[in-house]
Amino acid sequence: MTQVKSYFLDSYRKDPKAFYLELTSFIFTVSASMWLAMTADNPDMRLIYPGFFVGSIAAILAYHRRKLVWPLLLTIYFACVNIFGYGVATDWW
Repeated sequence: MTQVKSYFLDSYRKDPKAFYLELTSFIFTVSASMWLAMTADNPDMRLIYPGFFVGSIAAILAYHRRKLVWPLLLTIYFACVNIFGYGVATDWW
């Protein structure tokens, strides 16, 4: 347990802003994922895509601050897919 606490504290000390952006990303993506799982038989994707999108944007900002290239590129892709998915869910495309 001490190692886990140390891991989180170290992450916070290295860059507090990135830490809180990552926390925001975690909260939004886990919430959207949980909502998707709970409504899996008929999910309203107009509510789920924005949660994933906000989580992606927060992660993009955090990864940029931490200079993490591959997670940054992957998350940029996720943000773009969420925009497209939201467009499909709202009949924009």
